[in-house]
Amino acid sequence: MSATLTPRSTKRLIAALAAAAVVWAGLYALNEVLWDALFERALGLDLTQRIPGAVHFFLYDTSKIILLLVGMIFVIGMVRTTLRPERVRVFLEGKPLWLSLVLAALFGAITPFCSCSSIPLFIGFVGAGIPLAVTLTFLIASPLVNEVAVVLLADTFGIPNTIAYVVAGLTAAVTLGFFYSRLKLDHLVADFVFKTPVAVLHADGHRPTLHERVEAALEETRDIVGRVWKWILVGVGVGAVIHGWVPTDFFATYAGADNPFAVVLATLAGVPLYANAAGVIPIAEALWTKGMALGTVMSFMMATVALSLPEFILLKQVLKPKLLALFFGSVSIAIMAIGFGFNLFA
Repeated sequence: MSATLTPRSTKRLIAALAAAAVVWAGLYALNEVLWDALFERALGLDLTQRIPGAVHFFLYDTSKIILLLVGMIFVIGMVRTTLRPERVRVFLEGKPLWLSLVLAALFGAITPFCSCSSIPLFIGFVGAGIPLAVTLTFLIASPLVNEVAVVLLADTFGIPNTIAYVVAGLTAAVTLGFFYSRLKLDHLVADFVFKTPVAVLHADGHRPTLHERVEAALEETRDIVGRVWKWILVGVGVGAVIHGWVPTDFFATYAGADNPFAVVLATLAGVPLYANAAGVIPIAEALWTKGMALGTVMSFMMATVALSLPEFILLKQVLKPKLLALFFGSVSIAIMAIGFGFNLFA
């Protein structure tokens, strides 16, 4: 992996990356027309019927999400090979609190982690001496707002709603971080966390070559896709069932914008679940198309990706009960506020 690349081999690698990009774009374009052509023209099926419509939904969305996931994680992985945790720590030192919180939220937004996989990096940051409020801001923003969520949200709900989601998510993370900073919380963190050495992505002074960056990005892509593909299938499967079998007016009647309890119930329903953005957005899309209010959908989705039972179990080993309750309670309230805001202004 550390072998020096010759100019010729570097050119070959760049050409291979360009060819891979063309293939990816071709597959994505093919997916946009393949399933309609197969189901309607080749097989003569009516997509308004339950089973054909649900199967079409499952195949199209699964293919699209996997392609987007692979492409975006690889690209962001290439970018992230230049980031080192110790540089983040040094960079934040001496910065005003508000700037540290904003930077932590933005760093969380460019790390494609689910709520559980963010925890090891959270532990490393706390152990490195980064203020707890700043690391909690990262822990909120990382699963809530990331490049996968942004791409899939834009494709599903449109760019304006996606921008509103990103702004709301980052604002919630920063606001809660500022709230945490007003409290004395360090004693509510398990003692072992402060003794954990900071994880180092690269050796000090080493600048990764293009070959090393590609290998690291590929490894990250394989790792993340390997961990989340089953959740994508589950999420799209649930979305397909909702799409095919739930009556169109069901959610409009019971979870529309005029139901003041819908946002609260959606948030509470999302907390016990465990999914990342790629897995929950197909469900959210199906709920939205069936008449659920946008803010209610967003609350359900945010609660599912930012809070989960597995995350609770993992954080229980890191945070003491009072801080754990404060974290989950405050994030839940923030998510509900965002949902009410979407329903009010959408």
